[in-house]
Amino acid sequence: MPVGIEAINFYGGRTFLDIRTLFEARKLDMRRFDNLMLKRKSLALPCEDAVSFGVNAAKPIIDQLSPEEKNRIELVVTATESGLDFGKSLSTYIHHHLGLNPACRLFEVKHACYGGTAAFQMAANLIASNASPGAKALVVATDISKAAIKGSYVEPSQGSGAVALLVSNRPDILELDFGANGYHCFEVMDACRPTPEIETGDSDLSLIAYLDCLEHSYDVYSRKVEGADFVDTFAYLAFHTPFPGMVKGAHRMLMRKLKKAPAEVSDADFNRRMIPSLAYCCEIGNIYSATVYLALCGLIDTVELNTPKRIGLYSYGSGCCGEFFSGIVTPLSQQKLGRLRKKESLTGRYELNMTEYDALLELGLEWTFGIKDKTVDLTPYQNIYDRAMAGKGLLVLKKIENYHREYQWS
Repeated sequence: MPVGIEAINFYGGRTFLDIRTLFEARKLDMRRFDNLMLKRKSLALPCEDAVSFGVNAAKPIIDQLSPEEKNRIELVVTATESGLDFGKSLSTYIHHHLGLNPACRLFEVKHACYGGTAAFQMAANLIASNASPGAKALVVATDISKAAIKGSYVEPSQGSGAVALLVSNRPDILELDFGANGYHCFEVMDACRPTPEIETGDSDLSLIAYLDCLEHSYDVYSRKVEGADFVDTFAYLAFHTPFPGMVKGAHRMLMRKLKKAPAEVSDADFNRRMIPSLAYCCEIGNIYSATVYLALCGLIDTVELNTPKRIGLYSYGSGCCGEFFSGIVTPLSQQKLGRLRKKESLTGRYELNMTEYDALLELGLEWTFGIKDKTVDLTPYQNIYDRAMAGKGLLVLKKIENYHREYQWS
């Protein structure tokens, strides 16, 4: 039985900041600008959170389903490192605002940027078990970046966004090579969020762990899948993208180790097989647990898909765990995603200047973890809200009352 992604959609926010503008304002070393390969980063407004981002990613998928199809969603899993409660899962809010069948399992997973893949593989295995024939699962990977230390080189890469995956036995977007998975893990403190408002770690150690997991997870994959070849097996590649320059370095490392490829050969292969996956990542930034699936969207929307193509995917989460897996995309994948007009959704965002960006960061700090009672006040950014969100029919936070979050449609 085929298993994989039936539908996919991302929500990349309604505002963005130009990365060059950020570099110049923070007086960062412009020699590092080109290495990042980033153009823009998305920013959540203070009236947005991981729940609203998740719903706004999933709703266009759900709206396309018939009532019968919608009622076959029997599992909703959220993946995030932007949780809002130590016990209550984001999936409860998301399930409610999407109006899904109450005969449904709801829960949340966490493993830094690997969480989305952990949730996806769990959902795929449920469908493959055929325990409930015809069932579907909804996976929502959603993350909101915290205010990075101003002037750090982490700040330009942090984005906010969500990707929703409808998983079923009708894999119109991506049919998994079921069982073709390689994994690698070990304990390391390369990046962590030890408190709700702090994101910290060792960027050099994180790079080493990312590369180590890529090399070893692909090695496990190649030993599982007879005849697998890093160049010949996969028409395209989509990797977790902390920033595009890191993906380029990871690809070059693997090409050197597996193929003894010189830099010019590796770069040509990168331009052919990996650049398409960066189309949306360089516009939104790193959205943590959702990033590899944002890369998948970019690839599908960018390449020519006249025939079915096998792609290789690599997911990494700090702490750490990596997984290399694969699947098939087809012309139908492109047709179906194309109907959502994702390129247009990004060109319609509001561009922030640095004054607005810094002001929104400060306002966002007011919405700390564990707030008991607070009402959203749009006044400080009313102009931005009116231009970016008003009348768009997007879910936004209204207030928190006795810890319970209440939302409304913009």
